[in-house]
Amino acid sequence: MFWRNRQKKIPTKQERAATIKDLFHDLEVSNDFTTFEHKKETMSCWISFFKTLVDVEYVHRDVLPFIYEGKIQNLKDIKANLPVEDIILTRDAHTVQEKVMQGYIVVQMKKYDSECLVFSAIAIQGRQIDKPEIETSIIGPKEAFVESIDANLNLVRKRVPIPKFHVKEIQIGKISKTRVNMLYIEGIANKENVNTVLQRLNEIEYDHMIDAAVLSQMMGDNQHSPFPQFIDTERPDRVAGTLYEGKIVILVDGSPHALTCPTTIVEFFSAFDDYFLVWHFASAFRLLRLFAVAFSVLSSPMYVAVLTYHYQLIPKDLLQTLISSRSMIPFPPFLEALILELLIELLREAGARLPTKIGQTIGIVGGIVIGTASVQAGLTSNVLLIMVAAAALASFTTPNYLMGTTIRLIRFPFLIAAQLWGIIGIALCFGFFVAHLLKLTSLGRPYIEPIYPLRMTDLKDAFIRLPYGKQSTRPMFLRPQDPGRFNYDRAREKNDIDE
Repeated sequence: MFWRNRQKKIPTKQERAATIKDLFHDLEVSNDFTTFEHKKETMSCWISFFKTLVDVEYVHRDVLPFIYEGKIQNLKDIKANLPVEDIILTRDAHTVQEKVMQGYIVVQMKKYDSECLVFSAIAIQGRQIDKPEIETSIIGPKEAFVESIDANLNLVRKRVPIPKFHVKEIQIGKISKTRVNMLYIEGIANKENVNTVLQRLNEIEYDHMIDAAVLSQMMGDNQHSPFPQFIDTERPDRVAGTLYEGKIVILVDGSPHALTCPTTIVEFFSAFDDYFLVWHFASAFRLLRLFAVAFSVLSSPMYVAVLTYHYQLIPKDLLQTLISSRSMIPFPPFLEALILELLIELLREAGARLPTKIGQTIGIVGGIVIGTASVQAGLTSNVLLIMVAAAALASFTTPNYLMGTTIRLIRFPFLIAAQLWGIIGIALCFGFFVAHLLKLTSLGRPYIEPIYPLRMTDLKDAFIRLPYGKQSTRPMFLRPQDPGRFNYDRAREKNDIDE
């Protein structure tokens, strides 16, 4: 794993500039790197920056006038007079290299001088904050993360306006130097979880980091498991809610998603809209999603197992329908189901990769045309077509995309097991996945909690969501420093808001 038995690597001579002169020789090869001499009557200096990373208007409006008008003789005078907070006077070529690639301006008294003044003039570019595209909400807030880590942190901070909300920033990627922020609330988050996440982040050794999804694969307890061990979300309100529970959040610069950890498998089937609905509806929708997942995974394997080995289980009234629908099918039930499942996956992948408007058309028209043509051509039965279509529809009820992808994948091992050993094969495959889930952890915490180990206090927000008046404690599997949300005994003295 990336984060085990790793030590912080010191940049080699090839990875960092040896001198300021060597650095500028490398930078001047790029056409978007600008360096010019700024002359006055009493002195002159050299100003260098990447015009694609720097706010050029800011340079001409707020920087150059102070150098022109002030009584400046050296870099210390510029530092004292320039109205900039983030300003550094250094001789370290590695520091200059790191800063100039982030959008800083370099000022030298002479070209290639070893002493440099470096200050921030970063041009902030990116899309505006918009509605969530994946985790859509009907009732709740309509803000989603963007690719700027500073904007994302702003969205979280205004929802967690307390001094104990801490942010730890590190850089990951020996080439990309990607900013990564770890967020938690001091006094609530478990210190062991905080130290574990910080250690894994510091010990990652890789050349670049492009997205939070890549980081989650590197930090997972089991990188070979098909089950996601971090929840990725694009909603700042969900991030704020998990922070108040005692979880840890990771933001990556350039990624419009945040990672929350540790997590359990039950949370992947919980939509954040559940907390905006009355608890009766939220609980019903959660149970519906769990039933849909079970149906999506087991419907086709059960069809194959029953028709191949256990046809005596079919009721007489249904048996005649199945015989008539399969009378002209040249394939065994396994191949019939496999062909349809692969066609469904092809339609999904084609719809996801094509432009939005074309993808929607392909998904609808392609499904109707291929389904109707395959039944009329005698390649598949209409009963199985209905079951596979219903299973595909049921798999879309999973709120989390990564868990939905996992469910799509694990259907095929169940299908193969059903062909080999019937219902017994399905039971064996189910036992294998249960054993894997029992062993799986997220940040060292049990993955299928509160089922195992059984914790009754955490069941209040697992398969069903009880009223807020009943949720007086934070999730116990997180081992929060402050487990209590409110005083339950004092709250019972007044009528609950749901009563």
